[in-house]
Amino acid sequence: MKHYILTLIFVAATMVAAAQQARWITANDAERNSTNTWIEFRKDFNLAKKPKKAETIIAADSKYWLWVNGKLTVFEGSLKRGPNRTDTYYDNIDLAPYLQKGHNDVRLLLCYFGKPGFSHINSGQSGVIFDSPSIRLCSDSSWLSQRLKAYQTCGEPYTNFRLSESNIRYNARLENQNDLRPSLEIGTWNSGAWGQLVERPIPQWRDYGIKSTSNYDTTEDTQGNTILSVRLPYNMQLTPYIDLADPDGATTIHLETDHVWGGSAECVRAEYITKQGRQQYESLGWMNGEILRVIYPKSSNVTIHAIGYRETGYDCDFEGSFSCSDTTINRFWHKAMRTLYVNMRDNYFDCPDRERAQWWGDATILMGQSFYQLSPRANMLMRKAIHQLVDWQKDNGVIYSPIPAENWDQELPAQSLASISTYGFWYYYMHTGDTATMNYVYPAMRRYLDVWTLDEDGLTGYRDGGWPWGDWGTDVDMRLILAAWHYLALKSAVNIALLTGHTADTADYSRQMQSIRAAFNRCWNGYAYRHPSYHGATDDRVQAMAVVSGLADTSKYQRIYEVFKSQEYASPYMEKYVYEALMQMGHSDYALERFKKRFGTMIDDTLHTTLYEGWQEGGYGGGSTNHAWSGGMLTDICEQILGIRPTVAGWKEAVIEPRFSPIKEATISIPTVNGTLKYSFKDDGEYYHATVNVPKGMKAVSIAPDGNKKELSAGVNAVEFREE
Repeated sequence: MKHYILTLIFVAATMVAAAQQARWITANDAERNSTNTWIEFRKDFNLAKKPKKAETIIAADSKYWLWVNGKLTVFEGSLKRGPNRTDTYYDNIDLAPYLQKGHNDVRLLLCYFGKPGFSHINSGQSGVIFDSPSIRLCSDSSWLSQRLKAYQTCGEPYTNFRLSESNIRYNARLENQNDLRPSLEIGTWNSGAWGQLVERPIPQWRDYGIKSTSNYDTTEDTQGNTILSVRLPYNMQLTPYIDLADPDGATTIHLETDHVWGGSAECVRAEYITKQGRQQYESLGWMNGEILRVIYPKSSNVTIHAIGYRETGYDCDFEGSFSCSDTTINRFWHKAMRTLYVNMRDNYFDCPDRERAQWWGDATILMGQSFYQLSPRANMLMRKAIHQLVDWQKDNGVIYSPIPAENWDQELPAQSLASISTYGFWYYYMHTGDTATMNYVYPAMRRYLDVWTLDEDGLTGYRDGGWPWGDWGTDVDMRLILAAWHYLALKSAVNIALLTGHTADTADYSRQMQSIRAAFNRCWNGYAYRHPSYHGATDDRVQAMAVVSGLADTSKYQRIYEVFKSQEYASPYMEKYVYEALMQMGHSDYALERFKKRFGTMIDDTLHTTLYEGWQEGGYGGGSTNHAWSGGMLTDICEQILGIRPTVAGWKEAVIEPRFSPIKEATISIPTVNGTLKYSFKDDGEYYHATVNVPKGMKAVSIAPDGNKKELSAGVNAVEFREE
């Protein structure tokens, strides 16, 4: 073992030492740092023998594609810049499978965004650094490069300011350019515009390959264009591909999806200008949608032979599964799954079209869905999100999102509190057992909580934070929304302080929680919680937060239930907490009734395979139709109706505490970090029959509605209890 550790240390040291020899390089071109610049790099080299291993480290600003000996090796390498305000990610790749004895060649295509966005910070300098120490290949001025003039930017409308990506126009008539010249050396490892280099914490994208078809719908628009439309199997992240012939050339082909307008803003699209003859083209800037469109002038002589797409996405599996006796719930589950996956790439998104931004109100809800649907490989994306959140903390202690971002710095206090709450950091820990991350984030968490104060009444003081947003819609009782999230953040802080050895901090957290609890309950008017300064209709969101936080005692449940039956102000974002509250209060039947009523339109929508941002398509100022916060009910089904959740971090121990509901039969498989837990039940109206398959190494207990407990052993267990 010591020898193995020493070997790893030696290999790591060798790679770092070799990296010192590598140079950041770019094209020797005056326009190399222009927005949406594409640069080709080439290097030929010889090997005396084929290596067994060729670990290679590559960093780029902003994205790259790599071919080794003509084989596509990396499709869209690199992550958007921003582990913190100054640094850059690098990839670690084994090139050995692509190398051969004798002559070898490397071709790298670099895309430099050249502008900021809500998920990328611009360095102001295009560049790439490449080092493969075992084959002694590193980037320097001997690499040939050229700025590719065929890659251009489409005219207006441009992508909106939230996106760092540009709309790519490719002029095939310019592609035979041969201006290769020695590259310009512009920095060494951990130097220059890119700061320190941080290893990529998530896997390379999963590439599902190009799928093409000659079957498409043909229509015409009023501008004299032919529109070919391909219906995709679901809303996906894709790069479009076309196979066509044009005897004339110079025809502009438009490539877009039905999400080119992301509800309220311009999104990614592409253009291709043909050359003469038969040709194929793949536009490398990914877009998303459910319909792929190819548009060209009807008057042209273009012949389309095939339309295709390459789906790529986060590299994880849909290991979780669920089905039940309720077809509406089944349809919702499938849509929630698709909405979640299309919102995962460099980071968790609020939406993959308009923003691609990691808002933390969204991230907390997406995290819950990930744990119950996706293989544990998805957990790396949340760990990355958590590290980024604290590493972007402001000097004054404020944490904010979305990050990484150069053109946004507003706090959204309610979302920031949610991020560190029992629905955020502590929830992540319970599902992963990742103590190292909790140790890492706790100091930042404590600094942020120090930003918050209590007012003269002992309630959480109001903070604007730049955007005092609690939810979409009207009638938001913001003071009590903030107080509930603050309470949950303090509860999380107590847990994490005890875990990480900061026990002395817990007394102050507990004191603040007691003060908030007393002040919050002084806002009870006998019918509902309302802050004295609030004059709108009674806010159902606040009542939900009162229940799920534990601020409301059971004596108030009936009154709160009556509020839920009459008030429907919560957006799909906060509605998740309404259902959770109803289920905790023993009203799973009404939770499902309200859910079907409010989500019915988007569940029954046959044109969209994903869920909306608002209650209607285009709601809340033009909201998107692929917002995964609307999948929050998925987590409620797992944790509240089925009652399955971890009780010891990392799913070392779990509880199964089902609630009676209109769902009479269901089967679920949950891919935890401690093995796959399987559960199925059938409620025949008199008895509740269940089967639980507990993975080895997990302790589980079943709790009946009457409180009776049964310890479950590894393997298959039968559970039965009589309904009252």
